[in-house]
Amino acid sequence: MRLRRTVAYAVLVAAAVVYLYPFVIQVATSLKTDPDASANPLSLLPHPLSTQAWSAVLGSGDSGLPILRWLTNSVVVTVAVTAGRVFFDSLAGYALSRLHFRGRGVVFAFVLTVMSVPGVALLIPKFLMVKYLGIYDTYAAMILPLLVDAAGVFIMKQFFDSVPVTIEEAARLDGASVFRTFWSVILPMARPALITLTILSFQGSWNEFSHFLVVTGNPEHKTLVTGLADLTVGGLGSGTQFPLKMATALITTIPVAILFFAFQRHLVRGANEGAVKG
Repeated sequence: MRLRRTVAYAVLVAAAVVYLYPFVIQVATSLKTDPDASANPLSLLPHPLSTQAWSAVLGSGDSGLPILRWLTNSVVVTVAVTAGRVFFDSLAGYALSRLHFRGRGVVFAFVLTVMSVPGVALLIPKFLMVKYLGIYDTYAAMILPLLVDAAGVFIMKQFFDSVPVTIEEAARLDGASVFRTFWSVILPMARPALITLTILSFQGSWNEFSHFLVVTGNPEHKTLVTGLADLTVGGLGSGTQFPLKMATALITTIPVAILFFAFQRHLVRGANEGAVKG
């Protein structure tokens, strides 16, 4: 038993090293000079140690990198999309789980169908929709099409299916309306599912690229991800700029990593509870 446990831990440590090694290279490269990063891209020891890339990213360099604008756009869009998805996905999930109306099965089947459609197939319809509404190249175009997510509706419906109906019946006997029952009784019980949905929504909207690329064209509306893509293809200067790119990518990665590791237990618990009906 002890030998098996030792082998299991050794395999886990090896897998962790494999997954963490690119992240360590990212940190090391951000502390290198351009010549050193080009000559020794996989080296973990910067030679010489340089903070030039971080000076440029944090605004004290002369690269003209609008990192503050990108960060502001990412935060504004991500917070708005996350809040909207948690609210609207919860409403839709509760309606599909508890409200009996004609065509409910068809609507749920449509939600499952949308989940199976590749996101790239929806880019042209999204572009045509924002152009028709006259909101192209605005924050509204970046936020509104992402406020509802089929996967989030599915997660919340599955969780609400596991909640006993008798709890709602007691609230109804006390005179609570449908929305009051949802908001004050059922939604507080859905904390694990809400945390799961919050993490997935934050991660998805923070890392969103193709949607923002289609619905905006103004550099003032670039997020960290789209700005990093522009930097990667050399849109902001000449040379490889590996340290600058890695420093920007690191800033893009840190918020999602912190959120995931802080709430990973709730994420697993919410997924398990939503997958089993009571």
